[in-house]
Amino acid sequence: MSSNPITDFNKLNDKQKDLHTVNIIKGLVMDGVRNANSGHPGGPMSLADFTYILYSEFLTIDPKNPDWENRDRVVLSVGHTCMLIYSILYLCGYLKMDDLKNFRRLGSLTPGHPEIETPGIDANTGPLGQGVGMGIGMALAEKASSNSSLKRFTYILAGDGDLQEPIALGASTLAGHWKLSNLVMFYDKNDIQITGNTCRADSTDYAKLYEAMGWHVQEIDGHNHEEIRSAIKSAQLNEKPSIIIGRTVIAKGSHSLENSHKSHGAPFSEDEIKLTKEKLEIPQDSFFCNEDIIGHFQRNFHNLNSKIAKIDKEFEKNNYNLDQMFESLSVPDFGSDLMATRQAFGLSLDEFAEKFPHIIGGSADLDGSNCTTNFANSYDDFSSSNPKGRNIPFGVREFPMGAIMNGIALYGDHFPFGGTFLVFSDYVRSAIRLSSIQKLHVMYEFTHDSIFVGEDGPTHQPVEHIMSLRTIPNLLVFRPSDALETFYCFKTIMKNTKNPSAILLTRQKISKLNISKNEIEEGVSKGAYILHKEDNPDAILFTSGSEAHLAVDICSSLNKKIQIINLPCWELFEKQDKEYISSIMNNRCTKRISLEAGTTDGWQKFTGINGLNIGINEFGESAPGKDVAKHLGFVKEKITSVIEDYLNE
Repeated sequence: MSSNPITDFNKLNDKQKDLHTVNIIKGLVMDGVRNANSGHPGGPMSLADFTYILYSEFLTIDPKNPDWENRDRVVLSVGHTCMLIYSILYLCGYLKMDDLKNFRRLGSLTPGHPEIETPGIDANTGPLGQGVGMGIGMALAEKASSNSSLKRFTYILAGDGDLQEPIALGASTLAGHWKLSNLVMFYDKNDIQITGNTCRADSTDYAKLYEAMGWHVQEIDGHNHEEIRSAIKSAQLNEKPSIIIGRTVIAKGSHSLENSHKSHGAPFSEDEIKLTKEKLEIPQDSFFCNEDIIGHFQRNFHNLNSKIAKIDKEFEKNNYNLDQMFESLSVPDFGSDLMATRQAFGLSLDEFAEKFPHIIGGSADLDGSNCTTNFANSYDDFSSSNPKGRNIPFGVREFPMGAIMNGIALYGDHFPFGGTFLVFSDYVRSAIRLSSIQKLHVMYEFTHDSIFVGEDGPTHQPVEHIMSLRTIPNLLVFRPSDALETFYCFKTIMKNTKNPSAILLTRQKISKLNISKNEIEEGVSKGAYILHKEDNPDAILFTSGSEAHLAVDICSSLNKKIQIINLPCWELFEKQDKEYISSIMNNRCTKRISLEAGTTDGWQKFTGINGLNIGINEFGESAPGKDVAKHLGFVKEKITSVIEDYLNE
């Protein structure tokens, strides 16, 4: 071990300069985590060699224009190792040294896990496995967007924990099936996780597994720069998605914590940092880096301008005139018969897909149930031989579907949607949460929205799911009450580009609301409207979805004046000005009722502590929908009696 730091960087040969720069990066990582008094130093030190080579020699990026559309993408699926990426982004020129010193501080550009607000970060990561899915979505989007023989690559940096999450493997099967040759994943295989060696919980041969999934597989020494370079070059030329399995050592280069799980999630001690810097032959100065180091890291950046110009010339940007698209829309012919809102969604999708060519998506193997079959037949499946196909057959993979949708949205160019049953929104919830955190324009289509699913029984009858989705910040939850309202929900979703949306749709057929088209369009855009108006009402009844029809039927039979408020989207309603909210809420009336075929918790924000909340707070049964409703007391006669008792109190 040498105790003398290298003082004359320029006397080193290129190989030595590379190794020394990696060591400087490790020093920045240790100092950043120590300064924050929290974070993860071990993983960055095992991943540093590959990341250094990738950014300094292979990535096509523009640090002067972080949002350059034709850049390569990098997804740090191992989000907890973000101090490494921040250090790299500093060397690239995206960040300043003060940003590194503010790691994990409130309002900084260097939060505890990557966020897209930071220049150079392409996805919010942290929940392990989802970065893999989002990266695959980005690679799909590039294939769907590309009009050139040039490749733009998506690189995923993954670890042992990522591949233990089923979301990663589910998405990876699709990447292999689609032959996403523009996708390269580096698996930082250091065999350590929080509680110790991975062998305690995993004995999977990932090389064989990924080969079986249709990936190009390479196994290398993850610290050997020549092997790293060769592997990346080989991956770029292959016609399959590539995984580079790098055998690495966690906390590589540390004094006493190499290959120890203790290096995973806690700062190194001051003594450990001192001794590690001695071992790495770097200065003891906190956050040391100089212009020589930066200059060497950026030695290839002088070629970027010409490379950027060439790529921009090759790729033609899709310029969509959204105003014209909206003006060209026509309301589909929904006919005069009863219609399930899922059917209305399918007809609306046909209209929007024709006018909005950037709509892309599909179903989790529920095309017929989600009413996306016509879309699939009209626009063909996305595949390796047909990357311009707009229907994505996700298979039975709800969670990967959501993560891939997020990746598509992050890439840009497309508006993605994905369909499944509402009860399976639990499977995709974590992806919905990341949609919401990142404010991505995606649409989750959830059909079979209540106990009226019927014979499939309680496992398929959503009870708690409507309210559960409403608790996710920034998510717009739409529950339309008829075909026309479904269309305008779709239109409102398309216009709210900074929000993800969930649209909840009926399996059962329902009638049309007795209200004008203009009233529905305006009401949906504001999240709530008066469905039935009364002067000086005895009570206000709030409802949504199919229950709006039940509400009208019940109130017409009561010897009381009941004003009915339809709430297709709570979140939009709560964004309206005080005047509009007041006009809807009618605070002069103290008797307030809610009616919805789901759990009642949450309706109190509209009905108050003394209100009457009618819903379903238990699981259903396997029987025809009407029989289940009768069994649970969710029928006109029973509800009418309950309301009468409440009004007569």
